[in-house]
Amino acid sequence: MHILTLGLNHQTASIEVREKAVFGPDSIHQALADLTQSAGAAEATILSTCNRTEIYCGQENDDKTRILAWLSEYSGLNQSDLNKSIYHYPNEAAVKHAFRVASGLDSLVLGEPQILGQMKDAFLTASSIGATGKVLNRLFQHTFNVAKQVRTDTAIGVNAVSVAYSGVNLAKRIFTRLSEQTVLLIGAGETIELVARHLKQNKVKHIIIANRSIGKAQTLAKEAGSEAITLAQIPERLQHADIVVTSTASTLPILGKGAIEAALKKRKHSPMFILDLAVPRDVEPEVSQLKDVYLYTIDDLKSVIDENREVRLRATEQAENIIDFQVVKFMRWMRSLESVPAIKSFREGLNDLKQAELERALKKLGNGGDAEKVLKQFARDLTNKFAHQPSQVLKQADIEGNASIISAARKLFNF
Repeated sequence: MHILTLGLNHQTASIEVREKAVFGPDSIHQALADLTQSAGAAEATILSTCNRTEIYCGQENDDKTRILAWLSEYSGLNQSDLNKSIYHYPNEAAVKHAFRVASGLDSLVLGEPQILGQMKDAFLTASSIGATGKVLNRLFQHTFNVAKQVRTDTAIGVNAVSVAYSGVNLAKRIFTRLSEQTVLLIGAGETIELVARHLKQNKVKHIIIANRSIGKAQTLAKEAGSEAITLAQIPERLQHADIVVTSTASTLPILGKGAIEAALKKRKHSPMFILDLAVPRDVEPEVSQLKDVYLYTIDDLKSVIDENREVRLRATEQAENIIDFQVVKFMRWMRSLESVPAIKSFREGLNDLKQAELERALKKLGNGGDAEKVLKQFARDLTNKFAHQPSQVLKQADIEGNASIISAARKLFNF
């Protein structure tokens, strides 16, 4: 069995490409079924976030062709364009990549903790429908343990930052009195929850949370001490928002140029800061053409995510050492799987040999044969037949001067 990882992320692909390759909650189960049934993957897990889409496979070979063709068909990206953004890692490289991703070493924000939870969710989704097996189950459990060790034994998570944290910091640079602004948060997932938490820490008094499910919005609003509305109410409340932060799983934009333009007129063109953390994007790109609007996407945060980076960079060497050691341990287990069929076949052969000789001995005893003689003959025949094939191979190895086989036999049979 081989492990193959194939994907694209914020380092290799633009947001335009990434949003086409997103697997939403409505499509993930069918995608996993297709992967394991028609794309040649015996086992599969799909990790899809705003910054990356990655496919982890357990398959009989390390050929990426069928998986790449499947991803191209799913996303609508032609393979030529996809090849410019895609990366693939076989076996040991795939294991190391998984460990680095879970530990936050491959994230837009170095050491950010959210990715570990997202990997756990991706694995649970795949395992819940039977898309994983012995190899990926072991890989992800080992991955989670490595990530825990990295966070415990290094300073990679010191002074935690996240995309949400960085977004709020960016807003603080634009609005010197952040606490006095009205903030509209669209969505009620983990990212928006983190944004709301950071806003409260910055003493922002008026926060509005809009979500398709008013129940989820109300739950988050209660925790954040804010107001909850539905998505349908956004047009009437948009004019009051100085800051808009959006992160939903919608496949279509939530905010269009027309809606923003109308809100700006009612605001008498008072500036509006919009941070779109969603992939696919929640805000039409054309909104950036409007005056008095500061529109940032998740890719724009790259220029402001630098706080605490030096401390975390110094911790990466220690983290990489932990990961390298754990990769060796995991690959040792992977190699042990190669011996399982041989051991099984060897034991089955011995059992067949024993059973045949035992039946002969029992038959002799049943015919009145002397028990001691029968047992001695049984032991001789069993020993001779067990030793016959190895003896022949060793004799031939001696004739051919093949010292490696003789050495392996000494180690195998301890003589």
